[in-house]
Amino acid sequence: MKKKRLIVLGFMGGCPVAGVIWQHLHYIIGLQRLGHEVWYVEDGSRYPYDPEAFTITEDFSYASRMLERLSREYGFENRWCFCARYGDEPRTAGLGLSSLRDLYRTCDAALNVCGSHELNDDLRAIRRLIYVESDPGVEQIKIDLGEKATRDYLEEHHVLFTFGEAVGTDRFPVPRHGLEWLPTRQPIVTDLWYSEKAPSPDAVYTSICNWSTSGKKDIEWRGSNYLWSKSLEFLKFVEAPRRCGETFELATDIKDAGEKSLFESNQWRLVDPHALSIDWDGYRDYIRASKGEFTVAKDQYTRLHTGWFSDRSACYLASGRPVITQETGFTEYYGGREGLLSFRSMDDVVAAAAAIRSDYARHSRAAIEIARDYFEATKVLGSLLDRAGL
Repeated sequence: MKKKRLIVLGFMGGCPVAGVIWQHLHYIIGLQRLGHEVWYVEDGSRYPYDPEAFTITEDFSYASRMLERLSREYGFENRWCFCARYGDEPRTAGLGLSSLRDLYRTCDAALNVCGSHELNDDLRAIRRLIYVESDPGVEQIKIDLGEKATRDYLEEHHVLFTFGEAVGTDRFPVPRHGLEWLPTRQPIVTDLWYSEKAPSPDAVYTSICNWSTSGKKDIEWRGSNYLWSKSLEFLKFVEAPRRCGETFELATDIKDAGEKSLFESNQWRLVDPHALSIDWDGYRDYIRASKGEFTVAKDQYTRLHTGWFSDRSACYLASGRPVITQETGFTEYYGGREGLLSFRSMDDVVAAAAAIRSDYARHSRAAIEIARDYFEATKVLGSLLDRAGL
């Protein structure tokens, strides 16, 4: 593959939480390992979040400090830019505005990761824009509902990829309306996660999530409301640790006292997610110290049979930590037997926990093999670039 000049368009400076940071780092590092020249760029009008001040702010100094540090640690020093378009004139950190515009004109392609970037005239100078959708369902429904702005935005990209591997197949109920969606997966640089050290005997199943995000991307379609929050799915399986005879731990922020009490009475440990959210190394250490992951999927992903899978869960797999997660249709492509077990019912959860308990070492090895076979960044991104015409 000929070396390309590529841009990863993302939002880890504007939304500097550890899961988002790792999601983007895997793209940057994976493309570097394929031999390409890679830049990281954030270019938009949304105010960034400052986790130290717990606020949205027009001051992007935290974002620029963080991106500078990441660039030194992961090999894209002097190849990043935060461009703030709120205000009278664009302001930048990292690359200057003229250098950024020159990069747009001369690069081979840009990956709009998670569809994070609204397009401006400068971004439209990029010769090949690649859309990478992380949340399947909503955009397809908007197209089916006839939302012209959504279709216009998607059609400004040269190729559309989605983490919903069933999108566009007979298993996914929303029509394509002429748009071609190509399946892709979350790239994971597996050697950054693997550890030969087994979890301690007192390790427990863990997961990390925002508790209630309904309202942000909830959408009504054909008389049914499809939710973007995990909270209601967790509540359906609140008895899981007690039924499994395991302790489950959740790094999240449950505000409702009744809900907190319900979880704690069912052998859940609840921990403050804030420290994990701003420390990407601590986030990785937390996953590695776990016995495995127990988690659910968002209502949209399960009921629409998207085939979606979590990048965080893929990091657990790469760490050699088995995953028990809610079925979205992903087992039609990988997993389902050892290392990565899916569930639809409480009985499925109990059976999965028992299977892992019976031979943890075997399930740990299988988890690593799944990560390397299906999520390795160079494999995933090599395929993506090939199918994007690069």
